[in-house]
Amino acid sequence: MSRLPGLDLLRAIAIVWVMFFHAQGAGLGSPWSPMSQFGWMGVDLFFALSGYLIGWQVLRPLSQGRALDFKDFYLRRALRVLPAFWTVLALYLLWPALRERPGLESGWQFFTFTLNLLIDYEHNKAFSHAWSLCVEEHFYLLFPWLAVALTRRPALWKGAAATVALVLAGIALRAWVWNDLDDNANHWVERIYYPTWMRLDGLLFGVALAALRAYRPRAWQALMQRSGWLALAGVLAVAAAIALSQQRLGLVASVFGFPVVSLGMALLVAAGASEQRWTGLRVPGAAWLAAASFSLYLVHKGAFALMAGAYGEALEARPLLALFAYAGAALAAGAIVHYAVERPFLRWRERLIRRRAPAPAAEAAAV
Repeated sequence: MSRLPGLDLLRAIAIVWVMFFHAQGAGLGSPWSPMSQFGWMGVDLFFALSGYLIGWQVLRPLSQGRALDFKDFYLRRALRVLPAFWTVLALYLLWPALRERPGLESGWQFFTFTLNLLIDYEHNKAFSHAWSLCVEEHFYLLFPWLAVALTRRPALWKGAAATVALVLAGIALRAWVWNDLDDNANHWVERIYYPTWMRLDGLLFGVALAALRAYRPRAWQALMQRSGWLALAGVLAVAAAIALSQQRLGLVASVFGFPVVSLGMALLVAAGASEQRWTGLRVPGAAWLAAASFSLYLVHKGAFALMAGAYGEALEARPLLALFAYAGAALAAGAIVHYAVERPFLRWRERLIRRRAPAPAAEAAAV
């Protein structure tokens, strides 16, 4: 199936940015700090992409008056996420050297996707980046049912009101929780950064794009004609979020930073969804990074831990060599999981789905 190069490029940027962010803590070196400081925003880009792609997968049939095939949807999600996730989780549980930090939460929190709600971050940081998968899984579980309920009598005001209400609720909730926090950064992670109800902005704005495409196709096509302006607006919004987030644990960043960066990422996703003009530019390597991004996300911190344990001291004074060493370790580990686990199950998924229904839209192939 064909892919949208603009969305592939965004997914590639997201995974590289996230890996830079985590490599800094693994010992990559201070020369790369400017590139890694705001790498956590790559997760917000993943959320915006997921909101748009999953939103389109759910809302497209509903907008055409067709029933949503829940079995098909959940089968797709399970075979997309669980095989690679469970494989890497088993490695974390059975191979302590893979853990980037000594402490690891109990396996049942990972299996039930409650890690982001119950984690003791001060003592159990290993594989903690699975928090974002928990947010995604909660989204997969609830969104289709909400979409069906809200689209029985679709109206523009319903979607607009729900979007505004959820954004304002997130702002108010984060402000309330932040005012009750102490100075322990671990508590900020547990109560502000990880919980699902605090991180809905990116998914929400992505779904809003999908709803516009599904229910206002003429407006969507007009938007696609202005992809360059969308990209510029997205970059400016992300720049504003970076300015707001200079003190990442502060009130302004915690309360307003997330919706601003999510808006910027959603604008970039809208630009990337256009196949017109320069936003359809194909960048060498971006398609592979996009295809392997899930496997790379799962294994990169473990690969960094193995590299740091074996060669960390020797690489400390060699920042350029350290960059290639850590990047090579992450890419190799991600490729192994991608080709040995992820792709076989995705092929099996497509065979199963093909027996039940027509092939999905092109951009849903990578979801």
